[in-house]
Amino acid sequence: MKRSGSADLPLHYGHVPLWLAERMSKLGLAIVETIAMEFSTSEVISKLSNPFWFQSFGAVMGMDWHSSGITTSVLGALKKSVNPHSKELGIYICGGKGTHSMKTPQELLYVGEQTGLDGNGLANCSRLTAKVDNTAIQDGFQLYQHNFIVDNKGQWAVIQQGMNPDSKTARRYHWHSEDLKSFINEPHTFIYGENQGSILNLTAGTAEKSRAGILELSKESPTKIIREIQHLSMPAHHDVRVENVNMKRLGAMLWTTHENSPEDFEELLLLKGMGSRALQSLALVSEVIYGTPTRFEDPARFSFAHGGKDGHPFPVPVKIYDETIDTLERAIHRAKIGNSDKIEAIRKLSEICRKAEENFTPNNNLDALIQKERDESYKYGGKTVFGDAKPPKNKSIPPDNQLQLF
Repeated sequence: MKRSGSADLPLHYGHVPLWLAERMSKLGLAIVETIAMEFSTSEVISKLSNPFWFQSFGAVMGMDWHSSGITTSVLGALKKSVNPHSKELGIYICGGKGTHSMKTPQELLYVGEQTGLDGNGLANCSRLTAKVDNTAIQDGFQLYQHNFIVDNKGQWAVIQQGMNPDSKTARRYHWHSEDLKSFINEPHTFIYGENQGSILNLTAGTAEKSRAGILELSKESPTKIIREIQHLSMPAHHDVRVENVNMKRLGAMLWTTHENSPEDFEELLLLKGMGSRALQSLALVSEVIYGTPTRFEDPARFSFAHGGKDGHPFPVPVKIYDETIDTLERAIHRAKIGNSDKIEAIRKLSEICRKAEENFTPNNNLDALIQKERDESYKYGGKTVFGDAKPPKNKSIPPDNQLQLF
C-alpha cells in the first residue's frame, strides 16, 4: 500500500443545494459505472486515489473547483448513489464526515459479509491509515473525514481530510492499496497541501523510539521519511484565472465542440442532435472517464463543463447538466444490452479534442470566455446557491464566434 498523494485546499463552508446534490449523485454514478464497465473496478479505485483526478472529478460535477467542500460533497454523493448498486458494480463506499467516519470499521465488516473479503483486515487498514495521518504525521491538520472505498476484489483507496483552523485550510490525504508493503515505510501515494512549517513525522527512521511508544502499527522498522510523491495545492482565490488552466487543452476542446458539429466527423454521428454547449460538457466528462493521469494537472479546466454552485467560473447550466446525465445513462443502458456504439462515441469525443491540441494555439482570452458563459447562462437554466441566472441587462450578446475567443 502507498499513499498516492495529498492536496491543500482553502476551507469553504456552506451547503450543497438539493438541485445540485441530486444531479451530482446521478452524474457520479454514471461516471463510476462507465469507468468500471469500460476498464475495471480497480481503475475506479486507482482514479479515486489520485488527488488531481479527484479534484477534476469534483469540478466537472459543478462543485467549487478549488475548495475543501469537494471532498465531502463528492464522496457523500457517491456513497448515496453507488452503494445501492454495490452488488452489481462491485464497489463499496464506507465512512464519511464526522460521526460517519467512526462507523467505517463496522461498514467494512458488513462489506466482508457481503463479499467474502476479510472485513476485519479491511477495518484494520482503515484504522491504520487514519492513525498514520492523524497521529504519525503531526502537520497541524486534525482529521474530520475518512472514506474507505473498496471493490469486490479487495482493492481499496482511502480519502481522508483534515482541517487546520489557524491557517483556514484543509489537507486531503489519498491512499492506495496497490503494492501494499508497510503502513509506516513511505506509505503515502500523495499528500495535498502547502508547507505549514515543521512537521513531526513519526514514520521517519529517526523516530523509531517515539514511534514504539506511540504507535504499534507494524513490526517493521521504517528507514526513510515519507516522500510527497504527488502534491496538489489549490489557490485561495475563487475566480478561475489563466494561470489555473491549460489554455491549449481548454481552447482546443472548445474549438472542436463549438466549431464542428457531429455531422462533420464520422466518429460523433451518434451524438447528432446535441448542441455545441452540450458537447462542451460531454467532452470534459469524457476526459474524466478516459483521460490519462497527466491530463488532470489543471482541475480548474473541468469547471467549464458545469460551472460552479457559487457562480465561479459561471452558474451551473442545469439544462446542460441534465443532458449530460441523460446521454451518459442512455449510453450505459445501450452498452449493457450489447450495443456499445454510443459509449464509443463519447470516448471518441475526448480523443478528437486531444488530437486537436497538436497544432492549436490559444489566445488566452479566458475572461471573455467566462463572461460569455455568464451572459448566456440563463439560456441553459443557470443556477447558483444565490438564485437563478438572469439575462444580462442592457447588453447585447455578441455572435457565437468561438474563433474570436480561442
